Amino acid sequence: MVAAAGSQGRFVYEGETSVIRAGFRYIYFFTIFLLYMKLQFIDIAIIVSYLLLMVMLGLYFRKKAKQNKQSYLMGGKSLPWYMLGLSDASDMFDISGTMWMVSLCFVYGLKSIWIPWLWPVFNQVFNMMFLAKWLRRSNADTGAGWLATRFGVTGKGIRGSHTIVVVFALVGCLGFLAYGFIGLGKFIEIFVPWHSVEAYVPFTIAPRHVPHFYGIVFSLFAMFYSILGGMHSIVLGDVIKYIIMTVGCLAIGSIAMNQLRGHSLQVPDGWDDPFFGWKLNLDWSAIIAAANKKIAEDGYSLFGIFFMMMLFKGVFASLAGPAPNYDMQKILSTRSPKDASRMTGFVSIVLLPIRYSMIIGLTVLALLYAKQLNLSDGSGGTDFERVLPGAIQGFLPAGIMGLVLTGLLGAFMGTFSGTLNAAQAYIVNDIYLKHIRPDASNKSVIRMNYIVGILVVITGIILGFFAKDVNSILQWIVSALYGGYIAANMLKWYWWRFNANGFFYGMLVGVVAALVFSKLIPGAAMLYYFPLLFALSLAGCFIGTYTAPPTDPAVLKKFYRTVRPWGFWKPIHQQVVAEEPAFVGNTRLGLDWFNVCVGIIAQTCLTILPMYVVLWMKTPLLITLSLLAVAVIILKKTWWEKLED
Repeated sequence: MVAAAGSQGRFVYEGETSVIRAGFRYIYFFTIFLLYMKLQFIDIAIIVSYLLLMVMLGLYFRKKAKQNKQSYLMGGKSLPWYMLGLSDASDMFDISGTMWMVSLCFVYGLKSIWIPWLWPVFNQVFNMMFLAKWLRRSNADTGAGWLATRFGVTGKGIRGSHTIVVVFALVGCLGFLAYGFIGLGKFIEIFVPWHSVEAYVPFTIAPRHVPHFYGIVFSLFAMFYSILGGMHSIVLGDVIKYIIMTVGCLAIGSIAMNQLRGHSLQVPDGWDDPFFGWKLNLDWSAIIAAANKKIAEDGYSLFGIFFMMMLFKGVFASLAGPAPNYDMQKILSTRSPKDASRMTGFVSIVLLPIRYSMIIGLTVLALLYAKQLNLSDGSGGTDFERVLPGAIQGFLPAGIMGLVLTGLLGAFMGTFSGTLNAAQAYIVNDIYLKHIRPDASNKSVIRMNYIVGILVVITGIILGFFAKDVNSILQWIVSALYGGYIAANMLKWYWWRFNANGFFYGMLVGVVAALVFSKLIPGAAMLYYFPLLFALSLAGCFIGTYTAPPTDPAVLKKFYRTVRPWGFWKPIHQQVVAEEPAFVGNTRLGLDWFNVCVGIIAQTCLTILPMYVVLWMKTPLLITLSLLAVAVIILKKTWWEKLED
């Protein structure tokens, strides 16, 4: 046993040493790589300094991360809520999503603020008001682990429900890794023309795979510091990145304001109006005809119907709670349910105004100097996802460009590392420790985290080669994969009779139907088939539920006492009150829904506020500030002062 333990420890030590050496060699190679970018010395110095700092973070926290699996994967559930909130916001500030949102803002103007409701972006408000604290009360380590608190550990459908959540989480994580991978590659390709480095690469790469090569280069670096330092290094790295990004975003907004002063944007009528009718009514024909083609391809021309479908789907998706990704892991890593609510509320405050300062700033610069932008996709078409890197390269001064590039590269690495951490948590906690080696030593767990991390990154990179572009993989994740997730994960919170068998069949029918639909229906049109997809998934939920007995009453009573949800729980409530006459159920249904409505208004104000500032739109700005102030005063009374564990 001693020899085995010694051999195991030596394996971990030698593995760490190899990773550390590889990391420093990689930074040396990366510095040489940067010299071929179209950057000034100060920009290169900022980027290299940031990367060195990330390596040092991984090295510094590696011992703390090795204390136990909870320390590695969840920071020991000891990190402050505001740090986790900054980290979560930083993870959402991903490079691929920002490229997509800048392209939307360029084409759709202020109406683009509604399109991220596809996610839906307002799910953070539902989490903030009630779902985050419900989730945290379970004290679970992953979404699959949470199922044991709702359905128990024995009974029909238990193993299937656990398995399908793990599979769903891993497929989602791999999809997000591929999504970030392809977005970063397209971004870097603008700054590092392939002809400038081709002679130094000892193999031939087809032009269509150049973005993939660049994506691999940066993915390996993100893998290094996130695998070595675990959640501690990820969170602190995200906070540092957020500070850098904030400076860069505010600088971009200021530059755009100064450039716009005394000039007008060449945009179609209605571009600067966030409100809309049944039709979009944006005609780019006389300015950039390719923009009309994009609107047609996106399927957003009938914007009123599109918005209604987004809202319909978004409410149900939000009621389902956080998906099993980095967002859920950050909620589960908070110190308490009250901190979980604070953290999710903090995300919108620190993310949206800063991110949209960059989005509108780069959009304004791109529109002012549109003729200088190269938006060609290389095959005669127009690629609007190139607006962001093109505007950064063409219109930002030295130093600011370095900060922005550092922030965006850090954004990629933060999202990448957070997603990787979530995938590791599911594989190690819910597969390795649950089914393979329940008695594994701490060293074995850490070693398995290293191995799993490397394998997950490799798989994500491979999937990235099959992605057409950022928007296509985004539509697949949002419309197909997550579309099938909603029904089962909504019912688990609000209906006592719903059981593990119903959860398994609801998820199975929903995800399979969504994947079939995604093959037969164009990405944008998937949204209009959501009611059918939702109905099929609900049918699977009800059939599965009533073909199996109810969940063990003891499990349901414990869940109801601990999580304290509202909804259709009357039979369980009566049983709990019979045993504990002093027990009071959740009476916040009306207040929670009121707070959700006010929170969505406040979140929308935070989104459009920097856009009005940069565009010098004074009257709408004052109205928005007034609405925001009223919403904040209301939520202070109805939410903040009523927070509870």
